Amino acid sequence: MMNSPERNTALLEDRFARKVAFRLSQTTTELPHDISERLRAARAQALSQRKIAKTQTAVSIVSTGSSAALTWDSEETLGWWGRIGTVLPLIALVLGLLAINSIQNDRRAEEVAEVDSALLTDELPPAAFADPGFVQFLKSTRQTPTVE
Repeated sequence: MMNSPERNTALLEDRFARKVAFRLSQTTTELPHDISERLRAARAQALSQRKIAKTQTAVSIVSTGSSAALTWDSEETLGWWGRIGTVLPLIALVLGLLAINSIQNDRRAEEVAEVDSALLTDELPPAAFADPGFVQFLKSTRQTPTVE
């Protein structure tokens, strides 16, 4: 499992924050009550700001990196041109696949027609190609070269 640099950075930041919080918690017993209360309030405020910052980051990623397909159901609606622009590549793909299928079918039909015309214009009757002995004869004559 590979970790991304952002994930590694976040893990290191969390580890550092826990160490700092632990050290601060150890030394709070020696501080006066009013200072320890101010530190506790500042700690709570920092934690609440951190949670808000992560939420804002996630929302900004979705709103800045969203595609048209993701924003159809959200508050940001696309106009008709935007929706057509997102569906157009799908239509082009389907048309391309249909064209490829049609071209391949035409090529297969041409190949079958060539084989049929070769069989019908050959000197041998088509029944000769169905004879198992004739097929064996063709295989044996192709394998042994003829020397004249």
